Amino acid sequence: MPMQGLSNLQIELLKIYSNNISENNLHEIKLILAKYFVDKASDAMDMVWEERNLTAQDMVDWTNEHNRAQNSR
Repeated sequence: MPMQGLSNLQIELLKIYSNNISENNLHEIKLILAKYFVDKASDAMDMVWEERNLTAQDMVDWTNEHNRAQNSR
């Protein structure tokens, strides 16, 4: 797979953080970024659930399907 250039996010972060920061600050920034992307994924899943009118029971049913597949082996 060919190497791709830096993304626009990577370039901006490099500009902002061209100086070293403490490990504690680095850890905090990683947590902030992780939360941002988790929130985006959660929002996308909420939209899918709403569009398909899914319920908590649907999730229980899917879980049971997984268990049945494993038990039938």
